Amino acid sequence: MTKNVPVGDQPENIEAQVQEMILSFISNPNSLILAVSPANSDLATSDALKLAREVDPDGRRTLLVVSKLDLMDAGTDALEVLLGRVIPVRLGIIGVVNRSQHDINTQKSLEDSIKDEHVFLQRHYPSLVSRAGSRYLAKTLSKLLMHHIRDCLPELKTRVTVLIAQYQARLNSYGQPVEDHSATLLQIVTKFATDYCNTIEGTARHIQTSELCGGARICYIFHETFGRTLQSIDPLGGLTDLDILTAIRNATGPRPALFVPEVSFELLVKRQIKRLEEPSMRCVELVHEELQRIIQHCSSYSTQELLRFPKLHDSIVEVVTGLLRKRLPITNEMVHNLISIELAYINTKHPDFTDAAQVSASVNSQQVFLLFFLLLFILTLTSWILGFQADTLDGGKHWKTEKTVENKAQVPGFGSPSKTQAVNLLDTAVPISRKLSAKEQRDCEIIQRLINSYFLIVRKSIQDSVPKTVMHFLVNFVKEHLQSELVGQLYKQGLLQELLIESQETAQQRTEVAQMLEALKKANNIISEIRETHLW
Repeated sequence: MTKNVPVGDQPENIEAQVQEMILSFISNPNSLILAVSPANSDLATSDALKLAREVDPDGRRTLLVVSKLDLMDAGTDALEVLLGRVIPVRLGIIGVVNRSQHDINTQKSLEDSIKDEHVFLQRHYPSLVSRAGSRYLAKTLSKLLMHHIRDCLPELKTRVTVLIAQYQARLNSYGQPVEDHSATLLQIVTKFATDYCNTIEGTARHIQTSELCGGARICYIFHETFGRTLQSIDPLGGLTDLDILTAIRNATGPRPALFVPEVSFELLVKRQIKRLEEPSMRCVELVHEELQRIIQHCSSYSTQELLRFPKLHDSIVEVVTGLLRKRLPITNEMVHNLISIELAYINTKHPDFTDAAQVSASVNSQQVFLLFFLLLFILTLTSWILGFQADTLDGGKHWKTEKTVENKAQVPGFGSPSKTQAVNLLDTAVPISRKLSAKEQRDCEIIQRLINSYFLIVRKSIQDSVPKTVMHFLVNFVKEHLQSELVGQLYKQGLLQELLIESQETAQQRTEVAQMLEALKKANNIISEIRETHLW
């Protein structure tokens, strides 16, 4: 290789372009490097050897050709170089004598040139005449090439076979040009519906390992996301003692309550049950989102034919999305009804609610017992007072009447208007910071225990019924009606031609893959025809 100087309209970086082109070939570890350097120049600065050493530092793939032996200065020769004592290369060093420009102008034949080359070598390099010259170079290159082919042939045949299989698979994925539009559309729609249902059931061919998908994710939503959310809801969350006492007082009206009113319990437990509706609706939303994600999963991994027909792909996505959108409000309404059903009737006779009811009954019995003794005490005291008054003089009765009138005069509203002060009892603040009385504390504990017990019953029921509702009204319905919905909306004679228009990119890729596959098959045939006897 020599320095390249731009000539004429050649670019300024012509040398860099030539170097880059040469390196692109000799960098291949399967290539043989033929480095040619003239004998009448310094081999230590040879550009060809410099490039060869960059990619083959040990010289395992390099063959050095020393040209223009006849043009060396008088009294010098290239014997040391040709013997390999100056530049070591593994494939050898061969000297040749090139045809001169005069030989080309006078149309000197190749045979005469080879004879003159042999005479020159016999005269100046007699010990190397059998290992030099153009004929020896040709034989050596042919021998090296055959050896290299023999060594690389098994691996090459294996690579070609693998590539044939890969390109054949790619060609098959592109499919053949559509001839029967009706059959093709039904086939694609059926396959998509099958893949969609299989993804939900967990029997799809393409199962992801990086994240949960399809039915597995729906199961996770039911039992992990939704289940844990319900379990994290405190049955008494957001319910204070003041709320309970206010509910009890509002349920008793103007009369003080002797027992804990059942109305207050129902009012408060309904308030707590209502808190289960939001996570239940969120469960429906999450499952709906996962059913949407399955569409893209099937489009990307399962139904490669959809990539050929972008309009059909978009139409299938639109139909499935519409079916899911249509079922979403129905499912939401059913889940809402589950909560409404629980709120409609508080079943205090529920088998699991017996213990809590018994606790309430026992506490109320204690209250009745205490009340009985309190009434007995009051009756006894009243009889004693009445007996004492029967023995009292009339003057004493008069004094008692006057005192009574005097006391009434001191009561606001009964005496002089000038001393009367109006009091608005509705403006009186409800005491919330004081310590609860024993009865108030006992009433709160009764309500809390009843709410906690009944709330757990309802939560358990909702945790079981919401997934069943979602499966029946959304997931299973979509599975059962998906194919019929797709066929009903897409299998129309007016749409077949339009939906099965193949993308330009797919058609071009099919052509390129088919051409590459044909070239690989030809290469495989050539390799198969080569026998070791042909090489040696």
